[in-house]
Amino acid sequence: MTEPQQQPSRTTPPNQPTPPIRARTVKVSRRGTWANLNPLLRLLILTQLAFNIGFFAVLPFLAEHLGTAIGMAGWMVGFVLGLRTFSQQGLFVVGGALADRYGVRPVVLAGCVLRIAGFAWLGYADADWSVIGSVLLIGFAAALFSPAVESEVARQAVVWEESGGGPRTSVLALFTVAGQAGAFVGPLIGALLLAVDYRVVCLAGAGVFVLVLAGHFWLLPQHIPGRERVEVKGGLGGLLRNRRFLALCCAYGAYLLAYNQLYLLLPDEVERATGSQSALAWLFGLSSLLVVTAQLPVTRWVAERLDLRRSMTAGLSLIAAGFLVVAVAQPAGWTGNVGLVPAAGFVVLLTVGQMLVAPAARAWVPDLAAEGRLGLYTGAMSSVSGLIVLVGSAGVGALMDAGVPGAVPWVVLAVVPVAVVGLLPRHTVRR
Repeated sequence: MTEPQQQPSRTTPPNQPTPPIRARTVKVSRRGTWANLNPLLRLLILTQLAFNIGFFAVLPFLAEHLGTAIGMAGWMVGFVLGLRTFSQQGLFVVGGALADRYGVRPVVLAGCVLRIAGFAWLGYADADWSVIGSVLLIGFAAALFSPAVESEVARQAVVWEESGGGPRTSVLALFTVAGQAGAFVGPLIGALLLAVDYRVVCLAGAGVFVLVLAGHFWLLPQHIPGRERVEVKGGLGGLLRNRRFLALCCAYGAYLLAYNQLYLLLPDEVERATGSQSALAWLFGLSSLLVVTAQLPVTRWVAERLDLRRSMTAGLSLIAAGFLVVAVAQPAGWTGNVGLVPAAGFVVLLTVGQMLVAPAARAWVPDLAAEGRLGLYTGAMSSVSGLIVLVGSAGVGALMDAGVPGAVPWVVLAVVPVAVVGLLPRHTVRR
């Protein structure tokens, strides 16, 4: 499968980079954007919503289930959760390559079948080996369907932009909003069903994917115009030599490392300020609410003023500022509600930075991917970024255990996003 063929510029000599591109300044409302999308894009965006509803109905309650109902030791619970992340993020590159070779439809359908089987298995798993098997299946399922869906959304967003619909980032922002809405609704459904039994939660999650499977079997085209299948082998070497793409992966990985601190540094800061982690719930809710309500207006505003590189630079700078807010406030030792103000500032700045970075990074991949390898490159960005998060989070954890002043990890993490800005490609080359 390939992204649209590269068209030579009328004013730029062949094989020369084009000047930085600004997204077209077409003002499109949220409702107008959705109304103007083709049926395939609507299906894929709704797919992201359904994926996250099913996933987040089950996974937020897994650790508690493993520790209490099954009686796993704490280290084993962490190991199982780490395996799920590895089997998903680490294998995204495999799913992307398979989508390039076999097309979006079979890879998405196969992923849905595996996710249904994994959730159903998890609901009945009561031994360590059984839990591990089901969790690996759940993770690998996402490694199949997520790169396929994300790469096709990115390709269709480019087509939409070039047909005059508006900036491609508007489409990718809708995709982000759909995912965040699913992440918000899913835990609410799971919490309601958890009052019955965790097995019911798992079966409900499987039921969501049964609906997704049926919908895609009926609606997803056998062949999507403009995509050509390629051999599975042969693309990785070029990817590893693509310095511009690897630089984008580093920048995206820095953003994901920062986002991961919602689960590592932020709980520690909230507990320091209030003596418990109960305030985390409304801080997470604040982040989700910001994305759902502000992502599209922010994306429209940015698309009229900044190209992809400047958008990512601004987003990474805001993320760095969020870490500095907490680092500067740490020596004061504020507690109680006042002590939560820096944490809230961090969440707001991190979330606004996310709104700038995530759509821009996804929109940039089609410009940097080799011909016919968009799925591979989309998956590789997640895999490389996941590796950066794994190594970086281990380093942050080591700092937290080393007894250094509380502000030190926050300062270090403020430096990382600023440092990777210099790695970003200087020009956006349209393919």
